[in-house]
Amino acid sequence: MRDTRESRLLLVLLVSIAFALITMDLRSGEESPLDGPREVAAGVLGPVQAGVAGAVDPIANAVSAVRDSGRRHDRISELERENAELRQQLGGSEHRDSRIQQLDDLLRTAGAGRYGIVGAQVIAIGPAQNFSRTITIDAGREDGLTRDMTVINGEGLVGRVTTVGPRTATVLLASDPNFTVGTRLEGSDELGFATGRGDNILDVQLLNHRASVQAGDRLVTFGSSDNKPFVPGVPVGEVVEVEAAAGDLTRTVRVRPYVAFTRLDLVGVVVEPPRENPRDAVLPPRPEEEAGTRRTADGDDAGNARNDDADDAGDTADGPDGADDTDTGDGPDPDDPGTAGAGTGDTADASAGAD
Repeated sequence: MRDTRESRLLLVLLVSIAFALITMDLRSGEESPLDGPREVAAGVLGPVQAGVAGAVDPIANAVSAVRDSGRRHDRISELERENAELRQQLGGSEHRDSRIQQLDDLLRTAGAGRYGIVGAQVIAIGPAQNFSRTITIDAGREDGLTRDMTVINGEGLVGRVTTVGPRTATVLLASDPNFTVGTRLEGSDELGFATGRGDNILDVQLLNHRASVQAGDRLVTFGSSDNKPFVPGVPVGEVVEVEAAAGDLTRTVRVRPYVAFTRLDLVGVVVEPPRENPRDAVLPPRPEEEAGTRRTADGDDAGNARNDDADDAGDTADGPDGADDTDTGDGPDPDDPGTAGAGTGDTADASAGAD
């Protein structure tokens, strides 16, 4: 291929434009002038990403088949055969079981916080035209999503919506260094700000440098004005390290988030905030609380079993209802000489007749 001066100049120009756009996007932060073109690109590429994700996902295929069946009455037998094949593919699938558990956990978290959510699937992971830690989900403007909505899963806070297309949206993960969320310590009103570091640890600056905090303490979101970008009460993580106070106005703690950002699949976008602040109600039970609950349940089961055994033994001792009159009773009554040595029922009557 002939190398000309014009082609080299064109290459240099294109590279320069690319670097200029990247720099502009990074420096502009949330109000990037490239948001418009990015939304257009999301609208074009989103269906392709969703289609690729669905093509390799038998659960998504099954859902699509059920959804489309109303418009395909002429293919009922074919659909039945396809569904049978899908059920065979799904039988014993660890992935299916995992997704069912994820869905159960997501619904439990949303119910505990009274969050109205739109469920979505992660269809792409990685930079969205920049170097941020983001994911793309298969829900967008047509599903009621807008920018700056809270994103959760069954474990806790995932991130917030930054870009919305017609049928897809981009979510900035809480692990991103540009991500910041207001937090509150469980059981107190100690406030702080959690910031991502790019790994599986969050840095939290507590506003009170004398705050009483220790490893194992847990944090939830404090909430934002008008519940955007964050609704209150979403579990954030657990304190793993506390820096010694050095006279600063704030105190830094390290927090391990509940969410595993490298293993995201099903998420929920909060489209309706709770009417009341759930405070700590959404936090998962501590291990000792779970153990205590299990012991209580086991004790109740054992007690019920003993009661059932005792009832069975009592029924055996009583015998049939028709034999109750032949029971020997409680034995002699020392205060009543007429009954001394005599039993109850027919035995006592027989003794009286003999006299």
